[in-house]
Amino acid sequence: MKSCVLCGDPLEVFEYQFHNVCALTENLWADIGYDIMSLSKGGAQMAIKRENPYIWVTWLTRLLVGEHSCEWSAWFKTQHEGSSWEKVPGTFDMAAWQVEHTELVRQVRAQLEAEDKTVFAENQNSFVLRGATAALGGKPDLIATSEDKGIIIDVKTGKPSPAHHVQVMVYMYAVPRVLRQYHGVSFAGKVVYKDNEVSIPSSAVSQAFIENLSNLIRRLGSETSARKVPNLAECGFCDITKADCPERVEEGRIEEGETTDF
Repeated sequence: MKSCVLCGDPLEVFEYQFHNVCALTENLWADIGYDIMSLSKGGAQMAIKRENPYIWVTWLTRLLVGEHSCEWSAWFKTQHEGSSWEKVPGTFDMAAWQVEHTELVRQVRAQLEAEDKTVFAENQNSFVLRGATAALGGKPDLIATSEDKGIIIDVKTGKPSPAHHVQVMVYMYAVPRVLRQYHGVSFAGKVVYKDNEVSIPSSAVSQAFIENLSNLIRRLGSETSARKVPNLAECGFCDITKADCPERVEEGRIEEGETTDF
């Protein structure tokens, strides 16, 4: 996912948040005497609270399927401007991923167009769905329609995960509610990997799923800090440093013992 070079938030989000146009208004920060990149306390950047809580779809998915249990990490990102807190340096090869992902999206799009479907891709599908407690942002890779039927597809280059399925389910929930051209369209979903694909029926977005999604969004959008569950497995994939999360676990091992019971 590409991020703004100044604020660190996803490039797809443009509405109603001043920092989302920062790439176009860099000089304005200096004009008003507000240097967001240099605010610090004791040598560390201070986390600046968002005017309105904002959630990117992928911050939710691993929590919804139980792969992650630390809601505090997503709560912190929801509540604070992406540019205002220090991040753990990443080792992910973004360029290689972008090339591989783009080619796979191109192949899937060509397939859909060969089936005479109307197809919109990536930035054409950006959305922000606003609720009473938070705004939900996302960008499905592909949306294809034929009359009143549609399919939302996300392309993945890594190992399969239930979180990928839930990501598409969140898109299936949000897209017809926020993108006007899809009001009334019944969406199925699909996750496409390099060597296989997983179909998701429209019935997967049940009332129970919507309630679970809504409850999580309300917790992350709340002023009350969410549950913090520091552990080696999750902290290893989290980019929030000890400056904002002193409990961050950076090294350790799984405890072992012995028994004669088995």
